Amino acid sequence: MEQNDYITNAENEDTYFRRFSKYFDELKWLYQELYENDAMFAELCVKIKRFYLIREEELKKRDRQREKNPDWYKKNDMLGIMFYIDNFANTINGVKEKLGYLEQCNVNYIHLMPFLDSPKGSSDGGYAVADFRKVQPELGTMDDLEALTAECHKKNINVCMDFVMNHTSDQHEWAKKARNGDREYMNRYFFFDNDTIPRQYEETVPQVFPTTAPGNFTWLEDSKHYVMTTFYPYQWDLNYANPEVFNEMMYHFLYLANRGIDVIRIDAVPYIWKELGTNCRNLKKVHTIVRIMRMISEIVCPGVLLLGEVVMEPEKVAPYFGTIEKPECHMLYNVTTMATTWHTVATRNVSLLREQLDKVNALPKEYVFLNYLRCHDDIGWGLDYKSLAEKGLEERSHKQYLNDYFQGFAGYSNSKGELYNADPVTGDARFCGTTASMCGIEKAKSEGKEADMEKAIQCDLMLHAYMFMQSGIPVLYGGDEIGQLNDYSYKENPDKREDSRYLHRGKMIWENVEKIKQPDTVEAKLFSGLQKLEQIRKTEKTFLTAANCYTLDTWTESVLGMVREYQGEKIIGLFNFSEHEQMAWIDEKDGVYRELITDYEMPASGVTMPPYGFCYLKKLLPK
Repeated sequence: MEQNDYITNAENEDTYFRRFSKYFDELKWLYQELYENDAMFAELCVKIKRFYLIREEELKKRDRQREKNPDWYKKNDMLGIMFYIDNFANTINGVKEKLGYLEQCNVNYIHLMPFLDSPKGSSDGGYAVADFRKVQPELGTMDDLEALTAECHKKNINVCMDFVMNHTSDQHEWAKKARNGDREYMNRYFFFDNDTIPRQYEETVPQVFPTTAPGNFTWLEDSKHYVMTTFYPYQWDLNYANPEVFNEMMYHFLYLANRGIDVIRIDAVPYIWKELGTNCRNLKKVHTIVRIMRMISEIVCPGVLLLGEVVMEPEKVAPYFGTIEKPECHMLYNVTTMATTWHTVATRNVSLLREQLDKVNALPKEYVFLNYLRCHDDIGWGLDYKSLAEKGLEERSHKQYLNDYFQGFAGYSNSKGELYNADPVTGDARFCGTTASMCGIEKAKSEGKEADMEKAIQCDLMLHAYMFMQSGIPVLYGGDEIGQLNDYSYKENPDKREDSRYLHRGKMIWENVEKIKQPDTVEAKLFSGLQKLEQIRKTEKTFLTAANCYTLDTWTESVLGMVREYQGEKIIGLFNFSEHEQMAWIDEKDGVYRELITDYEMPASGVTMPPYGFCYLKKLLPK
């Protein structure tokens, strides 16, 4: 650190006072709106200052730099990757040893999937937290985490983690005390000694997992009480109407931020406030809580971003950004566009995807979405069925078609995968599979068909090229950069075999990483293809978040046209979602374009698109 990067204790106090004073009135007003509790508010104020004072100076320096440049995460060089620590590198220290590989992937944002202590066999992939200040022992320690984040920061890599604030594991200290009848801790959850109120909740609250975890309450035989469990019986919902819960969870939040975390993903945001007589989703006080979290973060650790997990269409998740004057989350997931992308693969028709992108592009440029093709979770078919009905597609039968297609049973599909949480009564189900397997690489490999393999690789690259063209930050799922396939070994593990999501949560096969050095391998073709796309995105300013984005008619139902414009520069992206050659007519007669991947110059009018072909056409400015 340079001499002028150090600040004195007095300057530390001044910095804190400036930030705290800026938000104090609103912070107090919102807190009292929730709790009307002066003592608990006073405690919160004292303790958040302590978290600021013990925050490492290197992190404070990072905060100050980001305060001066609050749009730092909106640049075109941002590229993320998500993975489970044990699957990727066994331990936290193992991840540190693999940072060179992540740099080779051009990644500067890593999302470490849940790693906090959770019970074996009832962890929900780490989303049932037993201790918010302890790492799963087999992965390492909090000291290891802090060492990893420090090393990442030296390499300009940001670290993201999940903050599971809607619920705790039933093995959490609070839950154990509540189960034993301690009223203080029972009040931190939703406990009822009879089913009168639970039945009233069930009348208005939808079920998340109706087949694997039906209902929203679990009967505890040992304590003779019902407890609210929105997700699984071993995940007990926290009662945020209790200020003790809110305060303690904020202290956990700041503790983790002080370990060097840059992005905190708030899991299941819409569920965190419960009210009888409602659906307990997206209630007004959810936004109050997230706004308070944002202010606390801005006071103690303004370099930390809030990422909200809100699984709805973009125009409905937008309220979770807050307003320019009163912001909430910095970033949100673009979930519906992801699902619509795979619908487009299965139908070879881009019309619904184009409508979806138009809705996203119409939102304010300040909104930053994380875009992805696959993640740790299943794919739920939350599409715009009103629009599909106008196209003659009925919801239940279309969901059935999509699940059949990606299992490889319909629509001339080459996909491989499995269903998750299938409901034989409603016909609803979700889908699991890696990107490569869904694109046909697994099937082509098993059948030894070289031509099919080339198409599958091309489909995979086309989808990534399209994702990079979207407005926001692209995030890879670990292993996708080398075409990792479905891992069926989860069925041999008694702790995993009932959850088909482990199909696409397989271990990183490092032997296959070595194949990126062999030009004719699947791994090399995908890795080098992605690197080319990443380089283009990083060097072309039209990929900045602030760029003007819109879709373009190609007069071909299988080819998506996208445009990005910024400061006089323009790039057209064309993406063929069909396994057949197509002609895209884009009617751009105002000059010559250069295709950025091949360097070929051409007029942008009639463009021949090979099967699953794509191109980035940059308009050449007059010399």
